[in-house]
Parts: sequence; structure tokens; C-alpha cells
Amino acid sequence: MSKKLALTALALVLALGMAGAAVAASHDWSQPMVIKHALGEIVLTKRPERVVVFDFGALETLDKLGVPVVGLPKQALPAHLAKYQGDAYANVGSLTEPAFERVFAARPDLIIISGRQQAMYDEFRAIAPTIYLGVDFARYMESFEENVRLLAAIFGKEEQAEAELAAIKQSVDELKALAAEKGGPALVVLVNEGRASAYGPGSRYGMIHDDFGFPPVDAGIVASTHGQSISFEYILEKNPEYLFVIDRTAAIGGQSSAKATIENDLVKMTRAYQNGNIIYLDPAVWYLSGGGLISVAQMVEEVRAALE
Repeated sequence: MSKKLALTALALVLALGMAGAAVAASHDWSQPMVIKHALGEIVLTKRPERVVVFDFGALETLDKLGVPVVGLPKQALPAHLAKYQGDAYANVGSLTEPAFERVFAARPDLIIISGRQQAMYDEFRAIAPTIYLGVDFARYMESFEENVRLLAAIFGKEEQAEAELAAIKQSVDELKALAAEKGGPALVVLVNEGRASAYGPGSRYGMIHDDFGFPPVDAGIVASTHGQSISFEYILEKNPEYLFVIDRTAAIGGQSSAKATIENDLVKMTRAYQNGNIIYLDPAVWYLSGGGLISVAQMVEEVRAALE
């Protein structure tokens, strides 16, 4: 998310919260539902029945809440969403290259997008009401919860959503307590074609520090979508106790290379390697998905497993 967009999203948080409150479980569909989001505003005159989703996190949430969809991008679909490869669902392109004619043919009455499609918002809203449900990385868990509650309000699934969120909150609290007891300074890196970039607090993967309780090994990492480019000398210099690794190459269908890239002679001298604390996170969950009821729960469990 760009800095400008993040500020816009933050400015609309209260409006979004009020919209969610105004359309609670007893929403009367004889009245329109007005929803403000980070890219604009939509008006729904009925509960959507034909939903096209371009965000895998939102798709997870709808799946968990039992809300059907009619179309999604099937390229690089994470394994935990494999059922959506079926012929019952229209393939509407990829996350970065929507097939707008297929989106139109799916006759949606609601389209859900996130960061990878934000520049194409006008093309989407020309087809059907479109909401942006990207996660604000600077306030990951709060933003995730707001998105879940908004979808729950739209589809009348509030009670189920609150139960799911309560379970996740409990698991996060337990993880934070465990991290305080057993954790230590951590570094999160994304590996792509032999190169590494770091993510610190407030970044795309900053929830490991901000919400899960691992202190950053370097508080000065610049928060950006693509991370801060780093060398392996940097990793050795910072010498993290925990090193979390996300393999982008594997996430987008390439040959997995993270282990061979990371476990070189320099990194082998770090405390993380010597203590067996290099953790390879599921790239489909962390890179392609995230921000949904399934992936956030899996993220918590993956990080928790590093401490047990």
C-alpha cells in the first residue's frame, strides 16, 4: 500500500467502522447499505448474490463464513483454496492481470479487490460495485478484523465472524505470551531468485513483531511493499535469534530456492542457524494470501510452532 493510500485508508477507518455498525445483523434491506472504503464509496441495494473476489484473504473469509462466490483468479491459487479451481467458479484472470471481459460475463453484483488491483479500481467499478479490502500493514490485526466484520455485516454472518475472530485473538495472545518467554530478536526476509529483502515493524510482514511479540533485530528497517534489500553480511551483522523466511519464487510457481539461498556460509554463523531457528514459512499463505480467517490463523500457528 502506498503512503498516500495508507493515509486515505486510515482517514476512512472511522467511517468504515460506522458503516459496519450501521449495517449490523438487523440491517433492513429495504434501505440501501452505504460503505466507505479506501478507494471510494459503494451503495448496495440488496445483499450481494454474485460475488467476484480478487483477494485470497477475502475469499478465505467468505469461505469460512459460508458465503458463495462466482468468480476468482485461479492462477497461483493457494492449496487451502484448491476447491475453487472447480468449474463452478469462473476464472477471471490473475491477481495482477484481471480478465475484465470474464469479470463482466460473471454478472457480479459485488467485486472485492485489494492492493494488487487498486490501480484498476475504475475498470472494476464500471462493471459492478467494488470494494477495496486490502490490509493496512501498519495496523495489521485491527485492519484484518475490520475487513472480516465488514464482510460479515454485508452477508449477515456477524455471530459466526465474531466467534472466529475471538478464537484467533486468543491464539495471538497465547503466542505473544510464549514469545515473551521463549522468543528473541527476529528478522523476517523474503527470498526471490537468490536475493533477500527484509521486513520490519509496520511492514507487510511486520505482524511478527507488532502483533506476535518478536522484537525486531533491527528497528530501522524501512517499511515498503517490496522490503528493504539486504546482503547476507547484514544478516550476520544483525545476528538474529530467529530468522523467518518467505520464498517468493516458490509462491509464484518457480523452483523453491530459499533454503539454498539462505543457508550459506555467512548465515550459518548466526544464532538462528546454530540454534535451529530458521523458519521457512508457507509462501502461499504469507505471500499470496494473508488477511483472511484461514491464513491469519495459519500464520499464528506457523510462528507458534517455531517456539515449541
